[in-house]
Amino acid sequence: MKRLLVLAAGILQVPVIKKAKEMGIYVIAVDGDPNAVGLKYADKAIVVNITSEEDVLKVAHEEKIDGVIHPCSEVSMNVMGRLNEELGLSGITREQAIRATNKHLMREAFEKGNAPSPKSFLTENVEDAWMHLQNDFSIDGILKPSRNSGSRGIAKVSRDMDKADFVKAYDIALNESRDQSVLIEQFIEGPEFSIEIIVWNGNVNVLTVTDKKTTGAPHFVELGHNQPSCFSAADVETLKTAAVAGVKALGVNNCACHAEAKMMDGKAYLMEIGARLGGDFISTELTHLSTGVDMVAAAINVALGVEPDLNPKEEPKGVCIRYFCPTPGKLVNISNTEILADPRVYLWEIYHKVGDEIPEVTSSLCRSGHVIVTEKTPQKAIELAERLINGVVFKTE
Repeated sequence: MKRLLVLAAGILQVPVIKKAKEMGIYVIAVDGDPNAVGLKYADKAIVVNITSEEDVLKVAHEEKIDGVIHPCSEVSMNVMGRLNEELGLSGITREQAIRATNKHLMREAFEKGNAPSPKSFLTENVEDAWMHLQNDFSIDGILKPSRNSGSRGIAKVSRDMDKADFVKAYDIALNESRDQSVLIEQFIEGPEFSIEIIVWNGNVNVLTVTDKKTTGAPHFVELGHNQPSCFSAADVETLKTAAVAGVKALGVNNCACHAEAKMMDGKAYLMEIGARLGGDFISTELTHLSTGVDMVAAAINVALGVEPDLNPKEEPKGVCIRYFCPTPGKLVNISNTEILADPRVYLWEIYHKVGDEIPEVTSSLCRSGHVIVTEKTPQKAIELAERLINGVVFKTE
């Protein structure tokens, strides 16, 4: 029996743990939180600091693992890369992991590999960032942490904004950065997408393109996604071509990839590429529903050094996820949840309970729940999901 180490055991990792067990694989799940919801589904649960290379390496040796996967998260990518190198496992190397989690190094790789991406500068301090905004951009810019995900610390900035507000935005980005560095980039005005990919022995297999809905400026928090894309075949092909170029520029050979991109004036721009399964249920739920291809099983097999099966196993559907984002304040009541009993609802959850404080939505961590629906087309799925999200009533004060 193959033995798989799953780094992290939160709600986003649960589908991976369950799928691996369904595939007859012995699962060792590790997480620093003893209450992590996914630990109870594993064959063996171990509480350990998953950002500590030495601690996780010790577990990997003791458990004699055949593969390691860090799905839907980036906090331990370097750890996974080291395990792959030292134990001779399939998957990305430590160097590749660093390049795929550091946005500045990623931008350098994109430029070297002729993969389209926005103009970008690694800043030394707030004054340096302000200088780049004033001198190097003809349009607005984006401040973002060099290392983080989930829209944390991202803010749109403009050349004519008050400098005090710019300093405040810069400080937020700096505080959210795991390596205490901040990028300022060209702002790309246009729709957002992600591209879901499996890479096996250097062959880049694009499974689908995801349309994104966000809050827009200043934080661009994702409010939902749909598959397949509702955009034209030409736009989808442009996005796929850009994503393939980006993956090749990163140099990863065996992994799942989640590429994020925007389009402006008919051109695709890569925002970033994660060498992992995408979060927000995109890779774990939406992709198999919309394509019939089990992306989670494919990623698990790649981690174990087994050729993935990328053939559809079920009928493709239109699928959409939308997130609940109530008015900020103290939550005093939730009503009309009975509408979520609709048979077209695939999955739903409300994260907050009465008495909780509902925050302003400044990152993906601030959302209050989700609903995933399936329909005959993505357009119909979007319409249904929007109706359900707006139909559940959150009363705050």
